[in-house]
Amino acid sequence: MERAIVHMDLDTFFVSCERLNNSSLHGIPLIIGGGDRGVVASCSYEARKFGVRSAMPIRMALRLCPDARVIRGDHEMYSNLSHLVTEIIQSKVPVMEKASIDEFYLDLSGMDKFFGCYQWTKEIAETITKETGLPISFALSTNKTVSKIGTGEAKPVGRMEIRELEVQPFLNPLSIKKIPMVGDKTFQLLSRIGIRTIHTLSEMPVLVLQQMIGTNGKELWKKANGIDENPVVPYSERKSISTERTFTTDTMDIIELKRLISAMAEQLAYQLRQEKWLTSTVVIKIRYANFDTETKQCKVSYTSADHTLSRVALDLFNKAYTRRMRLRLIGLRFTGLVHGNHQMNLFEDTEEQMSLYQTMDAIKNRFGSDAIGRASGFDFGK
Repeated sequence: MERAIVHMDLDTFFVSCERLNNSSLHGIPLIIGGGDRGVVASCSYEARKFGVRSAMPIRMALRLCPDARVIRGDHEMYSNLSHLVTEIIQSKVPVMEKASIDEFYLDLSGMDKFFGCYQWTKEIAETITKETGLPISFALSTNKTVSKIGTGEAKPVGRMEIRELEVQPFLNPLSIKKIPMVGDKTFQLLSRIGIRTIHTLSEMPVLVLQQMIGTNGKELWKKANGIDENPVVPYSERKSISTERTFTTDTMDIIELKRLISAMAEQLAYQLRQEKWLTSTVVIKIRYANFDTETKQCKVSYTSADHTLSRVALDLFNKAYTRRMRLRLIGLRFTGLVHGNHQMNLFEDTEEQMSLYQTMDAIKNRFGSDAIGRASGFDFGK
């Protein structure tokens, strides 16, 4: 049976959300992001014409487009609208994967003939725009890679259908940068030997690609040839992540307790980033030697940055620990999660912080989660 996989993407999602609330923002260059030292979280097509792009320092973006209007952004509004779109799609399709706050994959295989699936998807997109006011693009094809590339080519507010026999003719003339797994370094590496189009990449021997870029060489070759067996993974909303520590001997060593909280916050924040979650609520729990239990919680702007979460957790600990009594347990929980990519973090990140987290996460991914961390979380006595 031929697969029918749809990729849907809300066009310039943060910008579109802001324009729902303020019609005067239509048609002007618009940048969503942090302050002067922050980076661009999203930008309108009007700003993109000047070379502005996501993750660019806002100072640079304003040099390129001095007339752009900068808005800090409303995390809660974006999350609520994303949730509404999720509910609409879930109510209409058998299998849906939420890839980020504004991206979705749908598996319509076996539901109808291919044309029927396209018509079905078109009606879903129209329903989303009618009920939320948000523009959305989609592409229907035989797998996730081709449909995602198709959506990118269809934007803005585009619809595309790429049948099985059309896959390779569609992919061949495109730049290799259109393949989701090709970043700047891989693009530069392949460009140096003349591989710039998907057609050229698709004809490269797999062994040569593996020698050049390692184990991902085969996967890259498959994607260039329109091959992707990855399934659409059914979406389920995770409520929270947490960790606890029960002490073998009850303690009131404040320095050690705060070190442990910092380490917990860093480990949970790393887990958030790996699983592409952001939290809006921090909860601290302590249990005294007599089993009395205290909890404190605090709302925060959506984030997965451990320097922010650690600071909030330590503040909550100071408020919760009010007795001169030993503790037998301490716990930390992040809740109010939204599933999104790193783009949401750009509201709070500076360029330096982004670079730091990317470097630290790369080291942890390669050598283990304990390979590097903040000094506040390490026990130097061991």
